[in-house]
Amino acid sequence: MKQTLAEEIQSGTKSASLKINIIRYYILNGANTLAELGREMDLSVPTVTKLVSELMEDGYVVDFGKQETAGGRRPSKYGINPDSGYFMGVDMLDYSVNLALINFNGNIVYSQMDVPFRQTNSPGSIDSLCDIISEFIYKLPVSKDKILNVGINISGRVNAETGHSYTRYYFSETPITEILRERLGLMITIDNDSRAMAYGEYISGVVKSEKNVLFVNVGWGLGVGIITDGELNYGKSGFSGEFGHNSVFDNEVMCHCGKKGCLETQASGSYIHRRLLEKITQGHSTILQKKVQSGQEIFLSDIIYATLAGDMLSIELVEEVGFTLGKHIAGLINLLNPELVIIGGLLSKTGEYLMLPIQSAIRKYSLSLIGGDTVLKQTQLGESAGVVGACMLARSKMLHLI
Repeated sequence: MKQTLAEEIQSGTKSASLKINIIRYYILNGANTLAELGREMDLSVPTVTKLVSELMEDGYVVDFGKQETAGGRRPSKYGINPDSGYFMGVDMLDYSVNLALINFNGNIVYSQMDVPFRQTNSPGSIDSLCDIISEFIYKLPVSKDKILNVGINISGRVNAETGHSYTRYYFSETPITEILRERLGLMITIDNDSRAMAYGEYISGVVKSEKNVLFVNVGWGLGVGIITDGELNYGKSGFSGEFGHNSVFDNEVMCHCGKKGCLETQASGSYIHRRLLEKITQGHSTILQKKVQSGQEIFLSDIIYATLAGDMLSIELVEEVGFTLGKHIAGLINLLNPELVIIGGLLSKTGEYLMLPIQSAIRKYSLSLIGGDTVLKQTQLGESAGVVGACMLARSKMLHLI
């Protein structure tokens, strides 16, 4: 039985590697002739012809017809078939999961947002995730064997190269990617959620020509995705970007990482949630007061809604976090001198209530010559940044684009 391209890639043959290089070339450069492709890849025309023919037979490459020339024989141009393969992205949040499917050209074919899901560090959470992914695949307008890779975002310390997640789902030495691959029957890759969001904005969002970018993910926690010279920054073990766990406060508040005084304890959605409940017990008024007093659970989305509705207590807490966050982003700007800082994550939905104090603190605390080089922008992809990034990373990792 003939192997699929995904199976060829996993087998690591030279032919599979050359085919991936051809697909990568077409994605980055568009359609071209066999002779031009051979020159670019330093391969003979017969070799290129054989490989392209096999890719055409499998449906990955199509003939776009004769190239227009001034005279003489017109050669055919070949390029990628956008519907020959697909890449899936899964963005796990604390209380929901977003899923999407893109084709080879990076266009979203199908998506499903805000699927109820409770992310806990337990085998049961993995079972629930697998059920959600399987149900999503069942509804897709394409067959499962056309899905070449599934990229999954996980918060915390993730080693994308080995497939291990150390903050969550680390129950054995077996990589979580292998566990999920066996359960789902698909190629699986993982990455840190903030890094995936940064990549989503870089490929399909607010980033234009900038090559040095920071994406600040302000949600329940706090993380950063770093792009340097157009490349994602992973660090030695893939743990770069743990911005929220810089120890900066003498507040004796225990962070979920197990240490005290982390930036996240006073500059995140979890801090706003904690302080709101404390202030309600102290007698401060808020439109969320009745919900709390009736015993209903308050979510970060409730506080964002209250902020946008003009609730003064929620606004004050968001602005406080914005200024604190801006002060420490200024430190990153002084250290890394980026062209662009993007503010994303769930709290970015509060818009200027968060953005203006961040901008004010950056102006106050960054060095003028360095801070003047940096533009501050809000996420363009919004809540889709994570799932778009997961899809794009799934494609890029399989094709070795990063």
